[in-house]
Amino acid sequence: MALAGLNIVLHAHLPYVHHPEYEDFLEEAWLFEAITECYLPLLAMLDRLQADGVAYRLTLSLSPTLMTLLQSDLLKQRYRRYLLARQQLIEAEIRRTLGQPEVQRIALHYRQQLQQLSQLYHACAGDILAQFRRHQQGGGLCLITTAATHGFLPLLRQNASAVRNQVRIGLETFQQVFDFKPDGFWLPECGFYAGLEQVLAEYGVRYFFVDSHALEGADEKPLNGVYAPVDCGNGVAAFARDPLCSRQVWSADEGYPGDADYREFHRDMGYELAPDYLAQFISKDRIPGHIGLKYHRITGNTEAKQWYDPERAIKKARQHAEDFLWQRQQHITRLSQQLGQAPMMVAPFDAELFGHWWYEGPLWLEQVLRLAASGKYALQLQSGEDYLATHDTLQTLRPADSSWGHQGAYRYWINDSNDWIYPCLHQAAETLENLIKDLKTVQLTDLQERAVNQALRSLLLAQASDWSFMLTAGTTREYANKQLEDHLARFNYLVDGLQKNRLDARYVAALEIMDDIFPTLDFHQYE
Repeated sequence: MALAGLNIVLHAHLPYVHHPEYEDFLEEAWLFEAITECYLPLLAMLDRLQADGVAYRLTLSLSPTLMTLLQSDLLKQRYRRYLLARQQLIEAEIRRTLGQPEVQRIALHYRQQLQQLSQLYHACAGDILAQFRRHQQGGGLCLITTAATHGFLPLLRQNASAVRNQVRIGLETFQQVFDFKPDGFWLPECGFYAGLEQVLAEYGVRYFFVDSHALEGADEKPLNGVYAPVDCGNGVAAFARDPLCSRQVWSADEGYPGDADYREFHRDMGYELAPDYLAQFISKDRIPGHIGLKYHRITGNTEAKQWYDPERAIKKARQHAEDFLWQRQQHITRLSQQLGQAPMMVAPFDAELFGHWWYEGPLWLEQVLRLAASGKYALQLQSGEDYLATHDTLQTLRPADSSWGHQGAYRYWINDSNDWIYPCLHQAAETLENLIKDLKTVQLTDLQERAVNQALRSLLLAQASDWSFMLTAGTTREYANKQLEDHLARFNYLVDGLQKNRLDARYVAALEIMDDIFPTLDFHQYE
């Protein structure tokens, strides 16, 4: 029997936190933290694997909004400023902790890490996407993408054009950045509904990912459970998440990230150091708050946290990498008695888990990739296209409507806290669709053309799943509400101005600067 497959998929996404109208904006720090704690460590990991000749295979999904943020010259400039301030803060911490050797050792660890990441960022002139492209061309990294603004497609389907354009613009944006069209597609929040496979096929997608519930509730019983992709009936394959793989990693209660030796995420010095001291390095509106400076380990279910020990955590991450693959080996042995073919285990995660939420995550992942490529285990690292290249025939069935939310339902994205969003989005989508139909037959001025395109941008940004997610989570409710209201207000202004022929050229230009995503967008292609 062929070796079992292990497909590790990281999905990297951030909402469009872009605010040139302000000198400094709180939520832009989400991007800067993700670059420092996740994307640069991931890139450094890939560089080490490549330098050591490790035949790794890893799938990385990059959202169009994230790609746009990473390409922004303004945000690159602001990130360099962020890096400098962070370096200055750590130097101050090394001086402040002079009489605390246990704490100073952690500060010195942070300085060394930040120096390495800063050198990496400056060496590539801030072009992180070009570096991912280099690793894709080297054969180790499989790059795919997702919907234009990460819209939750099952809840947008009332207007078919909304779904089609989320898919089309997402794929086109990826192709503009990387010069090729991806075979795979990440469904935002793994949100699937019957018929979505037809839209994906229309735009050339060969495979996508769903939660295990999609196959468990399918119209026919999957012969191999979640351990083989299925054909949705039109040649497009659906790969389902292996819940055992996932739970072992993402769960803070059952998985590795909750280990006592790992760094405690929630104990941040941004809440403990004097505001006047922090204000030398951080904007006052971010104090108190998470600044990424954490000196404690998880320790256990107690408020009395012990000091973090980087060497101890590194050792534990290596042990957990070995345990993860040993667990996969045991599972493969059990599955081989049930299945008629080698299993394909799919382990998808939010990329930001690795480094941001789970500080040791990039090291764990690197060890998993090294060990899996060593031949020590009866499995091989594979991407979706690797599997499809060697499997001509898949079982045909229709996956169930599902997401990777609780019990596979949509409830996290539509509930009492956010259900007001969708009637607004549906109405806006219908309004835009009708407006474009009318305008396609009319000779428009340059300003009117730009206004229609900008209205489409505003609608796409309003459709992002992030806003409904934040409203449910309750952590950034004010920002989510403000973004939704702003994008819909901009949309309504532009539509009203087009209908009444009363557009303010300066205001349209201002909107183009604030929301400058999808620069080649052309409403004539709206389908």
